[in-house]
Amino acid sequence: MKTKFKFAFSAIAAIAILASFVGNADSDMPKTKTSKGYEVATLAGGCFWCTESDLEKLPGVLDVVSGYAGGNVDNPTYKQVSSGKTGHIEVIEVKYDPKAVNYEQVLDQFFRHIDPTDDQGSFVDRGRHYRPAIFYHTDQQKQIAESFVAEIDALGIFKKPLKTELIKFTKFWPAEDYHQDYYKRNKVRYNYYRYASGRDQYLDDIFGDEREDNPVTLRQLIDEKNAVANIKAYSKPSDREIKAKLTDLQYYVTQEEGTERAFNNEYWDNKEHGIYVDIVTGEPLFSSTDKYKSGTGWPSFTKPINEGYIVTKTDYHLLYPRTEVRSRFADSHLGHVFKDGPAPTGLRYCMNSAAMRFIPVDELEKQGYGEYLYLFDS
Repeated sequence: MKTKFKFAFSAIAAIAILASFVGNADSDMPKTKTSKGYEVATLAGGCFWCTESDLEKLPGVLDVVSGYAGGNVDNPTYKQVSSGKTGHIEVIEVKYDPKAVNYEQVLDQFFRHIDPTDDQGSFVDRGRHYRPAIFYHTDQQKQIAESFVAEIDALGIFKKPLKTELIKFTKFWPAEDYHQDYYKRNKVRYNYYRYASGRDQYLDDIFGDEREDNPVTLRQLIDEKNAVANIKAYSKPSDREIKAKLTDLQYYVTQEEGTERAFNNEYWDNKEHGIYVDIVTGEPLFSSTDKYKSGTGWPSFTKPINEGYIVTKTDYHLLYPRTEVRSRFADSHLGHVFKDGPAPTGLRYCMNSAAMRFIPVDELEKQGYGEYLYLFDS
């Protein structure tokens, strides 16, 4: 199918040829040299032009090569594989630094850029040689892949059962030079092919059109689902009840996504031990044990008490995207989370005091939060 795209659109041929010359500046650069200690993942997710470009974006990946695996012919050509008679699948060989990224994280990046539910091909590329597959190199890779695939299937985000095969790796055959770094060598042709394939439109439907600006990993979604399954449910009052209960500032912050003034709010410098709960429903949000002085003038935390009570989404209210933090049941606007916090999470949950109510340790039992006393046992 990819061959057809090269000739079917004569109107863009001249531009594409020019782009191929421009793109060749990238092709003269050698692949990243790998050092001893790298590990290899072999993955199939439809067109290897696309999976190669997507996996090379993952930090910790050293090199990605397009090729073929799983067939019964030595050193097959693209034409032979496309005929479907050799048994090969289009794959990529991913070399990665295990000190920077682990095997599950490589699989996570892979699954977030393919359709793992169609065993007859992928997007416009149809045929068994385009089907999704993981070629495991070791028993450990097989175990990790089996577990992760099962968790993704249970998550249900792809709306259909996964049909990604797990196949024991035997041999990888690099594809022709023409196919290596195709997205760099032939930028216009590649971008047109990728758009026409429907890959990104499909992925936007699954993950949202902000998926590349603020990517959420499948592991995060799985962990969130598991966390939500084990939390207490809270009921959100009517808007009339909320207005009657809250001050003007609290209503502005939580219901109208407002922001209170820095250094002029109730909890920015609160040093008392206890937990912070949603001002509307009372669902537990943050603990003083995770609070730190960020210097921003708002109460800041490294993590929530339980991620099940937290919902994040991309906020475009400013000129750049930010990650908004909301409470799950009340849907209150709480603040934003940034990636400039201290260890161990590296996160800064920058919250509005007006969105929360503080409960000191000696009041936890009395107010129905005795289960969180363990946070202060040390």
